[in-house]
Amino acid sequence: MRVLLLSCLLCLSTVSQFPLDPLWPPGPGVIVTTQQPNGELASILSQIDPARIEAIISKLTTFGTRHTLSNQTDPNRGIGAARDWIASELETYAAASGGRMTVTTESYTQGIADRISFPVNISNVFATLKGSSEPNRVYVVSGHYDSRISDIMNFMDDAPGADDDGSGVAVSMELARVMATHTPAATIVFATVAGEEQGLYGSEFMAETMKNASMDVQGMLDNDIVGSPVGDDGTTDPNTIRMFAAGIPPTETFAQVTSRVNIGGENDSPARELGRFVAEVAQNTITGMEVQTIYRPDRYLRGGDHLSFLKNGFPAVRFTEPRENFAHQHQDTRVVNGVQFGDLIEFVDFKFTARVAKVNGAALWTLANAPGTPKKVTLDTSQLTNNSTLRWTADPNAASYEIVWRPSDQTFWTHAVSVGKVSSATVAVSKDNVDFGVRAVGKNGLKSPAAFPG
Repeated sequence: MRVLLLSCLLCLSTVSQFPLDPLWPPGPGVIVTTQQPNGELASILSQIDPARIEAIISKLTTFGTRHTLSNQTDPNRGIGAARDWIASELETYAAASGGRMTVTTESYTQGIADRISFPVNISNVFATLKGSSEPNRVYVVSGHYDSRISDIMNFMDDAPGADDDGSGVAVSMELARVMATHTPAATIVFATVAGEEQGLYGSEFMAETMKNASMDVQGMLDNDIVGSPVGDDGTTDPNTIRMFAAGIPPTETFAQVTSRVNIGGENDSPARELGRFVAEVAQNTITGMEVQTIYRPDRYLRGGDHLSFLKNGFPAVRFTEPRENFAHQHQDTRVVNGVQFGDLIEFVDFKFTARVAKVNGAALWTLANAPGTPKKVTLDTSQLTNNSTLRWTADPNAASYEIVWRPSDQTFWTHAVSVGKVSSATVAVSKDNVDFGVRAVGKNGLKSPAAFPG
């Protein structure tokens, strides 16, 4: 692997020229390597415990139903009891944080609407681990704690919801437990939301609240149905997790979409840059997982809480198990012709869910301790030239920057060059031939997601 370095003299300038390999197309192995877990992250990931994940999911199934319209005052049954237990459990984790972690329950009254037959209280429960140096930069990991059965309006009968989405809740809660005793640079929110099955109500409320508060949410990881690697045909893929990453942001205007398409940027939305980053940092021997990146918002006929964050302008991706068994989702518990239906805990693989938690943990911790994603990145297209000049807003928390690029028919970044602590740089690569990005590098060597130039 060839590494391109700056001279000390060039490091002093704000705009510099960097001669690069003239070979085209660029060969494999010239650059981009994965970010491997450092000692602290390796320690964090080693503490993720399948037995604790099992305990969380088991407890959630004891509340009978967690349907959004179910009882909210019974201490033992219904979504209210689940809500209160989650908050109490998170408080025990926060107690070990030295005051850095706080637990909050935010609620609102949802009026009669689609899949909501009477006004109902919808509550999100989350633990916030405040960043030490950049508390206003935020990352979210989430699962939904409501459940359902075959009839979406049946809030009386049992809906155990072990996989959908006790597994996602367990990922968020277990990461909160493990990370509570550590100090990230940026803020991490470990969320559990309600109202997902009825129409993403809880996550919409959470994302809108964050947007209205002008929170700088730079990444959201949604875990929904991450409890089993076994499909309905019996095949198993225990070391793969699917990650769905949307393309054109839903917040862009027609003019913005047209501009994006005209420069070939439809594969470089903030969500896809987040997805590339997750794949880069979360596939290693410690997680034991491969991240199967799928470039669409979600599966056909399905949707998750990440969509609420995308709708509000935040980068977000969704994790879902590699092969689903639909007899174990949204089904009444019953046996038909010898086939067991229902979202039962016996179908959850806790070791698999723990590995999914490690994928999330590797991404979250690296995001929160690397500098933020560069902002206001532009590519100079004012003149015809075979060189390319990029500019961005300097971040005082970044030690340096890298310009990355890839052939336009490639999925992941293939090349990178360090350009120092500058706010613009010129590289000897034609902007007509590749897709560019800029990423920040911290003093600790951790690298941010790349930002695509406008």
